[in-house]
Amino acid sequence: MTKVHPTLQQIDTRAWLTARSHLLGRPATLDDVTDADLDGWAATGFDWVWWLSVWTTSAEGRRVSRSNAAWRDGFRAILPDLTDDDIGGSGFAITAYTVPDALGGDSALARLRRRMGDRGLKLMLDFVPNHVALDHPWVAAHPERLLATTDEALAREPHNHVRLGDRVFAHGRDPYFDGWPDVVQLDYANPSTQAAMVAELEGIAARCDGVRCDMAMLVLPDVFERTWGRRPEPFWPAAIDAARRRAPGFTFLAEVYWDLEWALQQQGFDFTYDKRLYDRLRHGPARPVREHLHATLDFQERSARFLENHDEPRAAATFAHDAHRAAAVITYTVPGLRFFLDGQLTGRTRRPSPHLVRAAPEAPDEALGAFYDALLAVVRRPAVRAGAWQALAPTPAWSGNGSHDAFVAHAWQGPDGERVVVAVNHAAHASQCRVRLPFPEAAGRPVDLRDLVGPARYRRDGSELVGEGLFLDLPPWAFHVFEVAPAT
Repeated sequence: MTKVHPTLQQIDTRAWLTARSHLLGRPATLDDVTDADLDGWAATGFDWVWWLSVWTTSAEGRRVSRSNAAWRDGFRAILPDLTDDDIGGSGFAITAYTVPDALGGDSALARLRRRMGDRGLKLMLDFVPNHVALDHPWVAAHPERLLATTDEALAREPHNHVRLGDRVFAHGRDPYFDGWPDVVQLDYANPSTQAAMVAELEGIAARCDGVRCDMAMLVLPDVFERTWGRRPEPFWPAAIDAARRRAPGFTFLAEVYWDLEWALQQQGFDFTYDKRLYDRLRHGPARPVREHLHATLDFQERSARFLENHDEPRAAATFAHDAHRAAAVITYTVPGLRFFLDGQLTGRTRRPSPHLVRAAPEAPDEALGAFYDALLAVVRRPAVRAGAWQALAPTPAWSGNGSHDAFVAHAWQGPDGERVVVAVNHAAHASQCRVRLPFPEAAGRPVDLRDLVGPARYRRDGSELVGEGLFLDLPPWAFHVFEVAPAT
């Protein structure tokens, strides 16, 4: 079966609908996502739209978000004219996996899913396995599903514990940071907690095509035991099987860090965040990027490649102008899930917050938009979408020239004979190299190279390309994405 490398767009639902409300002059719901919106996303090449924060969130969460001084400082940096009405509370402080009436309710979600499906678009929603809101119904009805602690723990670490009624519970947390003050930790060492969360997941699977699982590694037995001193049974294999029995083909995307990506892939996840590639592109030279791309193809095909998401700063605010383009060419022309954040294609510089229901308006960067239009056209090509991929090894252009080490290069081959070669000078200096093309059928004939994201056009001898290699001499952060075809 052909392996398709899908493309996903993340949308901050509440902020998106607030912007639409301003256009309509009335509160907008999911029914106000127009056919033109959906047609545009499908034409761009998106396979998935992840609607962040559609579930019912917490009144207590809003109170915490509005009263936390440090958080408000961060919100104000995103939204200088911040008001309390802009702070809706975290979309990850969930009280129920139902769509609130303000967003149109579950019926509007069902209608949106049908309209998306008519255009070949799949719907992804959130699943938050690690914690629930402070005012979740389980706090009163099923406190045994939550991780209880003690008055002593609360006195010793008030930032990691909370009193709810006459009981003390742990805040949900990443073990390397303080607890999140708007949520309470689930006790995965209790089998009834796991059963209840599987039931929640089965309900979600009936209403969408896949889930992005927040901080998915936190419920792994080793991580949970290291954080809480209690070892649970594995959760993910049984939960994923249950969801897929309810909805065959249901897709799982894991937010995961700490080199636990492979572990979650082995437990059934279709895709896992590839933060390692992002960090190497952002902070390092080309060699670590190339080394990362030497991982097994099975791992790479299940990696979610991104340059930004709601947890990372905007790419346009993080990478220098030319470095942004170079990083994007690498990120989105290697195997895996190609992951974009709404606003990335137009150069937004202020990242969204899952606590806010409004985003600051920004003028689009037309030059960056044109670049992404060209890059997405490459991503839509059959060879790059569903072909065979191969990493290429840059070699010195001449003896003693070490600048070849600045290149990242790879090739795609489609079943219909389409060939694409990508070469990026991932460095702040000019670099030269040779790259041998893995197309032996080109030997003995002239070959045309047409850059799909730029004006370059060359005719080369095929025997040279597959023997000595394609010669490249590129300025800082420059790249080629060549269609390779017999000369005509």
